[in-house]
Amino acid sequence: MIDVDKLRGAIAEKRLSQRKVAKKLGISDKTFYDKMKKGIFSSAEIEIMIDMLSLDDPMSIFFADGVS
Repeated sequence: MIDVDKLRGAIAEKRLSQRKVAKKLGISDKTFYDKMKKGIFSSAEIEIMIDMLSLDDPMSIFFADGVS
């Protein structure tokens, strides 16, 4: 399960909007927000976000245990 709060924080740290991330992923804003709500992205989408956000520790975001 994805730690959505950490993902939002990483997006904000890069001064990006969720809309820009959605566009880079090739999905609509609504689809992105739905995926954030569910905490589920495809492996291809995760790879793009790791690169886009220059994440040092993607495991803590995309493979978090016990996320509430």
